[in-house]
Amino acid sequence: MAYHNPVLLNECIQGLKIKPEGIYVDVTFGGGGHSKSILSNLNGGKLFAFDQDDSANTNDLNQPGFKLVNANFRHLKNFLKMEGVIKIDGLLADLGVSSHQFDVSERGFSTRFDGPLDMRMNMNSNLSAKDVINDYSEEDLANVLFKYGELRNSRRIANKIAIARQISRINTTTELTDAIHDLSPEKFRNQFLARVFQAIRIEVNDEITALKEMLLSAEELLNIEGRLVVLSYHSLEDRLVKNLMKKGNLEGKMEQDFFGNSIKKLKEINSKVIV
Repeated sequence: MAYHNPVLLNECIQGLKIKPEGIYVDVTFGGGGHSKSILSNLNGGKLFAFDQDDSANTNDLNQPGFKLVNANFRHLKNFLKMEGVIKIDGLLADLGVSSHQFDVSERGFSTRFDGPLDMRMNMNSNLSAKDVINDYSEEDLANVLFKYGELRNSRRIANKIAIARQISRINTTTELTDAIHDLSPEKFRNQFLARVFQAIRIEVNDEITALKEMLLSAEELLNIEGRLVVLSYHSLEDRLVKNLMKKGNLEGKMEQDFFGNSIKKLKEINSKVIV
């Protein structure tokens, strides 16, 4: 199955500072590009890769020391515990939607194609984008658009959708974009629609809660001198990652000990986080 080459591949591998005998985790396996590079640097070490999308199974590397786990990365800690792994030397997370998921119209992730309103990363999940668009109350839909798309006109968008779905259910990506496209000037329309789709996708996949759980697990699992490398693609992800690295918690509140020293488990390797 064709996937694009992973972004910032060399930077990610350098950031992990791989020990040949170490234990590493790639929580967003996808096409396996990052995992292949990690494995090429191991000699006696282990790599666990996670991906909740069944389509990633076709890219299983089937190499010694490698195990692909078909599960959401929020279950990282529990799975590793079952494998007898208490600590790891590095974790890589390339967040968001894979290029393959964007490029397959049947998945419904992209505004570029007409396809069913799905957006499920795990095709066995019950909630789809069609359910959110058609079955959420207008108020709940507006809240999703504001919270996850950071759209100031979320209530107008939700109202437009509510009016359209009264006529007939909105079942495809084109039907959704047609219902709301006039709420944004043409020159900003692609960005506007992308934010709407982002918000719905995050709701469908519970992405923010899953990310929080994974980051806290990673913080606990990392060995001393272990490395955490995260690629984030929008401000909601970016904020959580930076808060954990800079402040020591997801809320972004600096915690201090009795002497006023910052309390945090992670130390930034780069003066500026690459996002």
